[in-house]
Amino acid sequence: VVYTQSEILQREVYLFERLDSPNREPMKHLKAICFLRPTKENVELLVQELRRPKYSVYFIYFSNVISKSDVKALAEADEQEVVAEVQEFYGDYIAVNPHVFSLNLLGCCRGRSWDPAQLTRTTQGLTALLLSLKKCPMIRYQLSSEPAKRLAECVKQVITKEYELFDFRRTEVPPLLLILDRSDDAITPLLNQWTYQAMVHELLGINNNRIDLSRVPGISKDLREVVLSAENDEFYANNMYLNFAEIGTNIKNLMEDFQRRKPKEQQKLESIADMKAFVENYPQFKKMSGTVSKHVTVVGELSRLVAERNLLEVSEVEQELACQSDHSSALQSVRRLLQSPRLAELDAARLVMLYALRYERHGSSGLPALLEELRGRGGSDRYRKLVSAVVEYGGKRVRGSDLFSPKDAVAITKQFLKGLKGIENVYTQHQPLLQETLDQLIKGKLKDSQYPYLGPNTLRDRPQDIIVFLIGGATYEEALAVFNLNRSNPGVRIVLGGTTIHNTRR
Repeated sequence: VVYTQSEILQREVYLFERLDSPNREPMKHLKAICFLRPTKENVELLVQELRRPKYSVYFIYFSNVISKSDVKALAEADEQEVVAEVQEFYGDYIAVNPHVFSLNLLGCCRGRSWDPAQLTRTTQGLTALLLSLKKCPMIRYQLSSEPAKRLAECVKQVITKEYELFDFRRTEVPPLLLILDRSDDAITPLLNQWTYQAMVHELLGINNNRIDLSRVPGISKDLREVVLSAENDEFYANNMYLNFAEIGTNIKNLMEDFQRRKPKEQQKLESIADMKAFVENYPQFKKMSGTVSKHVTVVGELSRLVAERNLLEVSEVEQELACQSDHSSALQSVRRLLQSPRLAELDAARLVMLYALRYERHGSSGLPALLEELRGRGGSDRYRKLVSAVVEYGGKRVRGSDLFSPKDAVAITKQFLKGLKGIENVYTQHQPLLQETLDQLIKGKLKDSQYPYLGPNTLRDRPQDIIVFLIGGATYEEALAVFNLNRSNPGVRIVLGGTTIHNTRR
């Protein structure tokens, strides 16, 4: 995710091995750099390795704090004195975008409380992030969520225990860690997306920057799996937050630019200078050709899925459920779509889930009838069970905040004006709850009664460095909201993290 193999090769690293691969050959002429999470299993594997070293020298880097007893175990195993150094290099999380990180954990809670192993892993990931960014933050958490409070306390414990590590130079305004719970907004991960990165994750799935295209009809062998990384792909970096319509135009420009730069087939390589120029331009040409074929394939497949699954119409109804409050019109729209044979099973379930979250307590709720229709579509019972599970997870009884009601006249006017700005906004009216929470936080208006501080101290100034963490997973729609908040609030830096990055399937 962070470093490409070709970048590592340029640093003269020629062999990549896993510590647990059984039949590695001894290569005493090589030095080894080990980068590991400081888990029991890894320390044990390293102990085995040092007892019978396969390389001449070992440089060991742990991605998080390692205990003294583990270091002692390693020292005792190192009878041949092959270890040159042991370091802590805090990278115990996945850097997804420049302002987004994930821990790649699925299912971190059981019901309303933490799975103990996942709580430990999340605490480690979050403290490693703080150490790598050199932040010793004040902590606020969502009061309505027991898991948020638990995590806040665990992070605080580590900071207190490892106080020497967290002894960074004080800034004028201390950084702030805000811990939230996904169940406060179960709507956002269920919506179709229309910006490039979010849409790719929703329809194809992004896994550590890799996209699986093996299901694309007639796909060529070298495009079955592609990497989308803003670090190494300029087109992606410039387009990841743009709307799908704009990306179509930009792909066309990219193609035209590529055609112009193509080396002429009949180019005569007569002089040495011609050949030299050709060889010098060839790698760039090759790289550009890879970029073009990759994005044309990805965008082509997104378009195919949008048409095949009728997603424009589906998305319009989703947005109506999430943002409007006209019950009878919403119910009609959902019923109309449920009767369409083109509607995919997942999209049918998603619409009923959104309806259930939105109108679970409505006097004339049509939920029983919709669940019947879901069954009538020949769908499995699994999806009907999921509808009640989603309401149990993120329904009104659970939420600490008001997910749906516009807060005041200003908000209502804003929504109305947004509606006037033209038809293309029908698909992007929704704003995640996180946007409003962070907006309130930046303005110093986030209520202490709902998001208390851990400990006696509170922040007197408006926060400047904000790390916001979502237990139960963040989304790329929220990543976009944070990107925009960072852009529109100079002097404020927000980093967003989650136990995972969700799409509807997740």
